[in-house]
Amino acid sequence: MENMNGRVTGVNGNMVTVEFDEAISKNEVGYIHVGDVRLKSEVIKINGKIASLQVFESTSGVAVGDPVSFTNEMLSVELGPGLLQQIYDGLQNPLPDLAKECGFFLQRGVYMDPIPNKDWEFTPVAKVGDIVAPGDTLGTVPEGMFTHQIMVPFTFRPVDWKVVSIKKKGTYNVRETIATIENPKGEKKELTMVFSWPVKKAIKLYDERLRPDEPLVMKVRVIDTFLPVAKGGTFCVPGPFGAGKTVLQHMESRNADVDIVIIAACGERAGEVVEVLKEFPELVDPKTGKSLMERTIIICNTSSMPVASREASVYTAVTMAEYYRQMGLNVLMLADSTSRWAQAMREMSGRLEEIPGEEAFPAYLETRIAEFYERAGKVRLNDGRTASVTIGGTVSPAGGNFEEPVTQATLKVVGAFHGLSRERSDARKYPAIDSLESWSKYEGVIQSDKVEYARSILFRGTEVNQMMKVVGEEGTSVEDYVEYQKSELLDSVYLQQNSFDPVDAAVIVERQQYSFDKLFKVLAAKFKLTDKKNVRLYFNEVRQKFLDWNNVEFKSERFKQLEGEIDDLFNKEFSSFDEAGEKLL
Repeated sequence: MENMNGRVTGVNGNMVTVEFDEAISKNEVGYIHVGDVRLKSEVIKINGKIASLQVFESTSGVAVGDPVSFTNEMLSVELGPGLLQQIYDGLQNPLPDLAKECGFFLQRGVYMDPIPNKDWEFTPVAKVGDIVAPGDTLGTVPEGMFTHQIMVPFTFRPVDWKVVSIKKKGTYNVRETIATIENPKGEKKELTMVFSWPVKKAIKLYDERLRPDEPLVMKVRVIDTFLPVAKGGTFCVPGPFGAGKTVLQHMESRNADVDIVIIAACGERAGEVVEVLKEFPELVDPKTGKSLMERTIIICNTSSMPVASREASVYTAVTMAEYYRQMGLNVLMLADSTSRWAQAMREMSGRLEEIPGEEAFPAYLETRIAEFYERAGKVRLNDGRTASVTIGGTVSPAGGNFEEPVTQATLKVVGAFHGLSRERSDARKYPAIDSLESWSKYEGVIQSDKVEYARSILFRGTEVNQMMKVVGEEGTSVEDYVEYQKSELLDSVYLQQNSFDPVDAAVIVERQQYSFDKLFKVLAAKFKLTDKKNVRLYFNEVRQKFLDWNNVEFKSERFKQLEGEIDDLFNKEFSSFDEAGEKLL
């Protein structure tokens, strides 16, 4: 219920100050009335009888004295069947429906129902007389390939609610009453398939929060082997413009071992967001062979939209992710890019005249970023099932400078860091993840001792490469040159991956382990080669055999044939194994 109990007293860009009469609360939604148009806003600061509101629309035309109404509700999202395949803005308005209503240029003050008004085939799970609590399942409806659980709204108080009535199996409208429940005081609530939840409050209706110890397989070798991510974990992908963040995001979305993918484009350039909107429906889901959009939700906010919407889009996306986790599903949420969200925070902080921190970002920047990533997690639900939300955020540091505040604040809270390198992307080495600068705190799919041994060869090879730039190839010993060639071999045949090749684009765990063991023998070996020219020719031949091997179907006849050729080539110059490597073999 809206109460017209405020008046505009000042306008500063997207921040409006309002004098109010009746009690309001922080994060409450208010509407500024400009003629016949209502502009949605959120209370972000209260000082006596003056409130500061961040407005999610253009504030042109807003004048001192304009009336303001407050809703007595927090900024919330609607949760229910029909979210999948949708493309929303940061306020959960369905963008395709908005485009039909408004044309090419979206009008401000137009808000639409987020959940499609359609009928669903409802199957009751609870019975009359059952005692239920918030988050318990009342019934189910089929949503694409998933069984969508219709739950007792999370906003209800955790008391024993008794099911008074529930619909029989049949087809009902999403907003039709499907059950009535009653609390011990005799208060009755009629429930539909849809309910709201405040976006800035985490959903915690689970039994226990678990340690993220199960690898989230991305089918990207450099990630699964060297820089693993766990189900329910967090990771960030900082990188300069053009380093391949979007293509990497596509690979992760398509191949990650999760049920639901949620993309939050929170303030990226309009061109990049359009690219996501165009390409995602065309991506084929390897699990089903159908469009990846069937298990995807996109929250779309470009840098040309009002800054306050960027913050809203991040929280809208993570709330939806938690909702599907509550159904026992594994969810991957990708935010692109958290830097734009931080810039929006900096802008609002400046308008609130708060004391600035480093590079004028607000002093609470680290706290906000930590609060966001902490909403990831692997949990045991009340019925014993495990489910997870994994959060990956891209960061766009100016000039690729990883020392800037947003990147540093993110690195303090995430479990894995996949830093993209301008040098690698310029050399067309994709994914352009710098495996020497990057790190992960999670367990991967390959034995960690072997991975560390391989990483030490990469470090040594980089040192030799730097030395050769000074003294030349002729000033390098044969032993050092072999180490350099081993590091180049590991880089080109394992760390790099062709996302456009039908075989190499997604590598299953079994193949990664098989290939790594084969490659590890080469890395741990000493060779009879005594001449640098022969070393170069030999490793060029080995590299080409491995690259050909990567592009053929696993365990096919051609795969076995190329494996035999690699073994013959290895045995031809093999002398003995390095002591440390032999122990691991």
